[in-house]
Amino acid sequence: MPRITKPLTSTEVSKAKPRDKVYSLSDGGGLQLRIKPSGSKTWLFDYYRPYTKKRTSISFGTFPEVSLAEARSRRESARKLLAQQVDPKEHREEQERTEQSAHRNTLRAVAEQWLEIKKSKVTEDYANDTWRSLELHIFPNLGKLPIHKITAIRAIETIKPVAAKGCLETVKRLCQRLNEIMTYAVNSGLTDTNPLSGIASAFHSPRKRNQLTLPPSELPALMHNLSVASIKRTTRCLIEWQLHTLARPGEAAGTRWDEVDLDKRVWTIPAERMKKRRAHAIPISKQAIALLEIMHPISGRGEFIFPSDRKPRTHIHSQTANMALKRMGYGQRLVAHGLRSLASTILNEHGFDPDIIEAALSHTSNNEVRNAYNRAEYIERRKPMMDWWSQHIEQAATGNMSLSGTAALQVVNG
Repeated sequence: MPRITKPLTSTEVSKAKPRDKVYSLSDGGGLQLRIKPSGSKTWLFDYYRPYTKKRTSISFGTFPEVSLAEARSRRESARKLLAQQVDPKEHREEQERTEQSAHRNTLRAVAEQWLEIKKSKVTEDYANDTWRSLELHIFPNLGKLPIHKITAIRAIETIKPVAAKGCLETVKRLCQRLNEIMTYAVNSGLTDTNPLSGIASAFHSPRKRNQLTLPPSELPALMHNLSVASIKRTTRCLIEWQLHTLARPGEAAGTRWDEVDLDKRVWTIPAERMKKRRAHAIPISKQAIALLEIMHPISGRGEFIFPSDRKPRTHIHSQTANMALKRMGYGQRLVAHGLRSLASTILNEHGFDPDIIEAALSHTSNNEVRNAYNRAEYIERRKPMMDWWSQHIEQAATGNMSLSGTAALQVVNG
């Protein structure tokens, strides 16, 4: 008959004394307590490895941190794994690697990975704005947390101060960005679920507002106010350049000299700078070219047509035009992006083809074939429209001496 091992008692375990040499007390089923001369007591589980059948052991921890009952529970878990041909030691090592990986994948680390992918789909300015918003509002509280420990409650508590200030657009964007990061984490196998999918419902939705713009009748007044405003020449040229080309504020601010073909009279914005990541060609009028001639002595040796005042090797900030318009008294009436709406209204009122206007504004559909046709076909049809638009601006500025016209105005140098 096989020898039956008598199970240990808690008293035997706690009163076991050290000896000159290491010895063990067996509890049966492969579990034993190893006692060293130093007095340390370690729980070990002896077993044969699946497949190789080699004898080995795995530690369950030390007594009294791990009690007899807990050691027996761990033994039973190990035996269940062995019944499934799973090596307990390999299983634990895999769990530790998974746990270590999970703790390395903090929200900030995963956000960095996500943004690298995001950058291929958005403009550089948008990517920078996205990261700044996370650094300002999210990372201070959640950045160091492992991605699998991010919860809806934690995210909502982090965003609440932003909502309390009434910055509901920022709240909306933060919720969207956190959701995108979590979706990326799920798809990358870094976590199992996205617990943040519904956090936007915890906040009020921002009121939908169109970009502030002016009625067409106020274009002459705008040109007059622009002519007498105490703003730098670069800023004024930027505003007029955006007005003549119908470009978005960020696209206009980042205009580079190598993007402009004066012989063909075309400004081509590369895909990486466009909102929809599609290159956009803009026919430029003689008035727009006049603005470039004004800027050439200022920035012709650099990369950017509209350089930053403080950092000449970089371009002017995309919000510079907005700040100038505010100082001119248009704070609650007009934003730089609204110049596009103003142009669209006037062009539509004067009977230009709406499809041509949409193409000029770089509004694209999801139909790639149609978009390709529009780019090839509409570029020629847009040229006379852009020329008419610049002439219309020049006529509105009569007596105010637009920079793009024939007469130059004294403004603050910069």
